Amino acid sequence: MTIRNTVEADLDTVFALIEQKSVNTVTLERYREYVAAGYYKHEWNWVVEENGAIRALVIWWGAPGENHPYSIDGLYYAGEGDPVPVWTALLKYAVASRPADAEPPEYHFFLDSDWQDDAEVVTALQVRSEAAAAVGLTGITDRLRYEWKPEYGLPERPTRLKFEPADDEAFVDVFRRVSEGSLDAATAREIARLGAEEAAREEVAMYKSMPGDRDWWRLAYDGDGELVGFHVPSANAGGPVVGYLGVVPEHRGKGLINDLLADLTHQLAETGAEQIRADTDFGNVPMAKSFERQGYRKFAVRRVLAFPEN
Repeated sequence: MTIRNTVEADLDTVFALIEQKSVNTVTLERYREYVAAGYYKHEWNWVVEENGAIRALVIWWGAPGENHPYSIDGLYYAGEGDPVPVWTALLKYAVASRPADAEPPEYHFFLDSDWQDDAEVVTALQVRSEAAAAVGLTGITDRLRYEWKPEYGLPERPTRLKFEPADDEAFVDVFRRVSEGSLDAATAREIARLGAEEAAREEVAMYKSMPGDRDWWRLAYDGDGELVGFHVPSANAGGPVVGYLGVVPEHRGKGLINDLLADLTHQLAETGAEQIRADTDFGNVPMAKSFERQGYRKFAVRRVLAFPEN
């Protein structure tokens, strides 16, 4: 058994495996588009080869310009018998090949809202999760996926807050303040790994690297001129997204999250957005309710497998 990166000569086999979509995120259209944009690269994909034939494949996603990928988008098997041992060997090798200072990887599944009613999907998810758990990806976070479209109608634009641009250091500070008591699992993991200050700096750097315009970011102030929160309208390869928004601890409980989301939605709509997407953890009930109040509709679930918090 040999484990190696993919090469151009493998593409016919890679494409045939991708067509066996199962619970994998990748489609042929997405693969071609993301290779062209730099989100997928041969040096980020790994295969298990036996007797000259590819038996398993893992496809990783990463940001263009980065030196290593961030998340697993697809895990495929072309052999016979139990795929878990082969996938485990493949993932262990791929994870061990990452630089020591690389951000811990994750495995993302994009599922229909009623995925638990589909036995085939449940089984496909289970066997991939077993392989992921063998390399330490035992933390499970389910995230509700929401979207807004113009036909859903714009929420009422808030009037009790004033929104202002600010420099990166101001956003580092507010990211740090908002992270206190956050209900977001990914935020908690990053704070456990890096500490609040460094985690905030990584968030700012990550959002700056996204296709969304940095000039869209806003701090929010109340009528007394006191900072109450912020929002980061953004975009990814799929289009406009609710990047991040939050209220500082001392101003929570006033419904201000609704004001932030409404203003962000208006701002992206003014850029011509035909669709805005967003995720929030199952446990973040206030955020989920805010999406629903502002006219967003739930359309899917994202399951994230990650290393547990330290």
